[in-house]
Amino acid sequence: MYAVLKTGGKQYKVQAGDILRLEKLACVAGDKIQFNEILMVGGESVTIGAPFVAGAAVQAEVIEQIKGEKVIHYVKRRRKHSSQRTKGHRQHLTLVRVTDVLAVGADKTGMAEAVGTQIARRIAHNTTAAPVAVEAPAKPKRAVKAAAAKE
Repeated sequence: MYAVLKTGGKQYKVQAGDILRLEKLACVAGDKIQFNEILMVGGESVTIGAPFVAGAAVQAEVIEQIKGEKVIHYVKRRRKHSSQRTKGHRQHLTLVRVTDVLAVGADKTGMAEAVGTQIARRIAHNTTAAPVAVEAPAKPKRAVKAAAAKE
């Protein structure tokens, strides 16, 4: 059985036992995670989601957090400006091993959902923020004067 999952803005075709290098996820080595955004499940019968297959999931185990290959970017200004700059970048990645592909019953497993670091930061930021009291908007001066005139 295979599945096509979506994570980190990319799509991956996976089977049990596959090892993937994904965009960094908010987890540590040894965690068991579950991908719930499944676009297609195949095997004996093919199920295509609209946009996702309901109840389908891919379970995986995190091997480690790694960095990708270094990408060199060379910037050079032309003409009379003899300036140049070399910039490098190494993408943060998560190495995972796919353990199981579920066509149905994903909501009953109780496994943690795979969440990217940007989403995890947004969730953590929103839950730690103190609730803000919302006050009623002040009435315009005209409304206050009109109410006073009526009395």
